[in-house]
Amino acid sequence: MSERDGIFAGDDPFAIVRRWLAEAELTEPNDPNAIALSTVDSTGMPNVRMVLLKDVTDTGFTFYTNFASAKGMELDFAGKAAFVLHWKSLRRQIRVRGHVSLVDGPVADAYFASRSLKSRLGAWASRQSQPLGSRAELMAEVARQTVQHGTNPPRPPFWGGFNITPVEIEFWADGTFRLHDRFRWRRPQEDMAWDVLRLSP
Repeated sequence: MSERDGIFAGDDPFAIVRRWLAEAELTEPNDPNAIALSTVDSTGMPNVRMVLLKDVTDTGFTFYTNFASAKGMELDFAGKAAFVLHWKSLRRQIRVRGHVSLVDGPVADAYFASRSLKSRLGAWASRQSQPLGSRAELMAEVARQTVQHGTNPPRPPFWGGFNITPVEIEFWADGTFRLHDRFRWRRPQEDMAWDVLRLSP
């Protein structure tokens, strides 16, 4: 039996992430794809918020947002980010650190088109992270954008995705007496092989 057996087995960390996420979809009551995304601003001050992970490819992790939002500007400034997926029902978590790149063009267009109409209009209406006088003001802007864009609004030029290409992925599972299992996958660059190491809890 190998050191990394059971839920940790496999030679592809992205496949393990997808497997754990599929299991979480069966047990988590809400948003099993919710990640706590961490960024830093231009002064080095950290920031964290929940966003929804929308794609796990063979090279990275994708989520979408307003480019002019606080997180959008911080991601653009630093070019790096970290996040954690945590599932209480499974007593597991995944931590990721890596480099950020923009997801724009046809891929972002296709995802935007798959969203509900109200979500698409909301993306046009919201000046995310900017001061807002009242909810009524926001709803009036939604109405204005509805008149302007109709029932098939295009993707706003200020809205799209970010992809995190990881240099580090850590898989964690709860253990008895707080003797947890942790395996860290690390690589200096995207085109290099992963080094896998068991960590003390």
